[in-house]
Amino acid sequence: MTSPIPAAILATLEQAHPSWHPALLAGLTAVAEANPGYLPELAGDSYLPTDGRLLAAFAQPLNAVRYVLVGEGPYPRAASATGVCFMDGAVTSLWSDTGLSKSVNRATSLRNFMKMLLVAEGALHIDQTTGTAMAAIGLQAQCPDSGRIQTMPQLQSNLTAHGFLLLNATPVFRPDVPPVKEARFWLPFLKKILDSLAERSVPAPSLVLWGKIAAQVNALPGAERFPQQAAEHPYNLTFIGNLSMHRLFGPMHLLAAPGVTMAVASSDSRKPLQSIPDEISQLCNT
Repeated sequence: MTSPIPAAILATLEQAHPSWHPALLAGLTAVAEANPGYLPELAGDSYLPTDGRLLAAFAQPLNAVRYVLVGEGPYPRAASATGVCFMDGAVTSLWSDTGLSKSVNRATSLRNFMKMLLVAEGALHIDQTTGTAMAAIGLQAQCPDSGRIQTMPQLQSNLTAHGFLLLNATPVFRPDVPPVKEARFWLPFLKKILDSLAERSVPAPSLVLWGKIAAQVNALPGAERFPQQAAEHPYNLTFIGNLSMHRLFGPMHLLAAPGVTMAVASSDSRKPLQSIPDEISQLCNT
């Protein structure tokens, strides 16, 4: 009997952890049953991410997942789309002497996510997330003893260590298909993924839903089994000041190197900076 899943799509299972294979096969089968022509069309088309990374987000063991973060879709650039939500493959260094690196600043969602993390830990005030305040942060972060991570892979590693499964509502981007339409084809897939997480012997993970497309997950049967937190998509500037995201991510210290805990400021100490050193370059004691 011919498989309803094209061989090119099945081959992408190679980048997923073996513990996920039954759930992923069930999910792909559900997509094929709901829309029989979709996966063959996709297999014959050009889409992002490339290099067989369709299921790259499932690299960690199923039982290690504590949070399911759902964004909207892959970055629309081949160098950026990695198959892992918000992890931009075009970004290496996170920092620069003016704050965040140029490649981070080009990726609007990533830039706002990092600024949200800095506000959450008290390193930035919500009213001072640009200019001189960011330059001070960037220079401090590059100091050898700053305790900060330096690269995008390190940020992804920190998220994975906290149990994040970094998904997109649609795992593919095609320039001629609106993401909201593409995402509808993948709802049966997401349902099977949630079913597999709910059936584990460990507690159900929390859903973290970013943006309107990701919010479609709420409509899936069984979604009520999971604790949920929703926020606007990080490409919105308001995401930087989202208090529920501060409460979730602040204690995780995702911008800290492994083994380092950055001091989280109290609400009273998150006042606008009255003065920032004129000689920012002297912030490193090197």
